[in-house]
Amino acid sequence: MRRRGLFSRTALVLGLVFLYVPILSMIVYSFNNSRLVTVWDAAHSPTLKWYGVLFSDGEVIDAAWLSLRVAICAATVSTILGTLAGTALARFGAFRGRSLLVGMTTAPIVMPEVISGLSLLLLFVALEQAIGWPRGMGAITITLAHISFCMAYVTVVIQSRLAGFDESLEEAAQDLGARPAKVFWRITLPLILPAVLAGWLLAFTLSWDDLVISQFVAGPGSSTLPMVIFSKVRLGVSPDVNALATLMVSVVASGVVVATLWMRHRQRRRERDVQLAAAANL
Repeated sequence: MRRRGLFSRTALVLGLVFLYVPILSMIVYSFNNSRLVTVWDAAHSPTLKWYGVLFSDGEVIDAAWLSLRVAICAATVSTILGTLAGTALARFGAFRGRSLLVGMTTAPIVMPEVISGLSLLLLFVALEQAIGWPRGMGAITITLAHISFCMAYVTVVIQSRLAGFDESLEEAAQDLGARPAKVFWRITLPLILPAVLAGWLLAFTLSWDDLVISQFVAGPGSSTLPMVIFSKVRLGVSPDVNALATLMVSVVASGVVVATLWMRHRQRRRERDVQLAAAANL
């Protein structure tokens, strides 16, 4: 048993080192005084000048704002649609079109992004020729494309959460006269809210990080942040890219920490309410 515990801890440490040492090295090199990304300038002290260069780059700032708007819109809409789809798959049992819905929600997960991006490009071109919308490629087409694949991940998260849900709570509410819609809003949704938040964060991260699909459906003047970073890397990595990546890691890490603390707070409050209810029944 001790050997198994030692092996597990060693594997965990090695896994964390493999994942996070490259990120930490990138953060350290974002303060490098040299123009060479991989060579540390030991003759000069660390500097913040690359962050100043980054914030003075209008192309990067515009791309960051576009990515932020697209990610927020895509995550919000895909969370709403994914929650509805996951609820239908988990609660409505066998119904006409279930197999089609399952296939449609899982296809974006297993399908190569190149195929998804090309198919969405052809779809948007056909819609523009048929009904005149959307007019050209831009932020709208990027947002719609991101919704199409982010929704699939949210659906899987919500369906998995509802698979182990205690349905007796909903049945008790219905026995007391609550309508199904009210049961969902007052009972089901608050209990699965951590899963909904996790789905939103996952969708936001996937949308923010997407490169392949965005390149297919983006038009002139609508480059997202990953597209700008990729273009910079192709021309040679500059130290301001390390600064940009450091800021992105900081934002994502802050969001994960806040969400984790909030979900832990809700879990503790739920456990406290259950204990108070059990004590009141004694």
